[in-house]
Amino acid sequence: MPTTQTTSHKTTEHKTTRRPKHDAIKLLTDDHNKVKKMFKEFEKLHKKQEEGKEELVQQICKELTIHAQLEEEIFYPAARDAIDDDDLMNEAAVEHQAAKDLIEKIQSTSSSDPMYDAMVSVLGEYVNHHIEEEQNEIFPKVEKAKMDLEELGSEIEERKEALMEEQE
Repeated sequence: MPTTQTTSHKTTEHKTTRRPKHDAIKLLTDDHNKVKKMFKEFEKLHKKQEEGKEELVQQICKELTIHAQLEEEIFYPAARDAIDDDDLMNEAAVEHQAAKDLIEKIQSTSSSDPMYDAMVSVLGEYVNHHIEEEQNEIFPKVEKAKMDLEELGSEIEERKEALMEEQE
């Protein structure tokens, strides 16, 4: 019953607002899916040794950097308060820092460097692992905690627009 009520409330809310508000988990999951697809595209370009790989890697790094910043500034603090699982949240923070360090290394390495493709591939594996943990451990706990995911999603969406503008 509560699910039905929540769903119909959301539907009504979507009809009465100028633009639909998305919930935080959906927004973050959409980002995850986008980046996973980009890593698959990188693997195809890498195997076929086609052009466009460097631009794709730049886009991957940009997406991941913005996504990590959104989670660290908005989602993780709210999740940390709501789910009371410091070990899980600390692990996520450490994974973010390791990914950011690797992104920085990739961005400062020439695409002709023999280690470049390996670093991007490892970043992809690392990010996929992190995504699985987030989606299978953090997100379910956040949903169970009954956080206001619509409000959090609006905040994430607004901040993402600002960060994307800064990157241009």
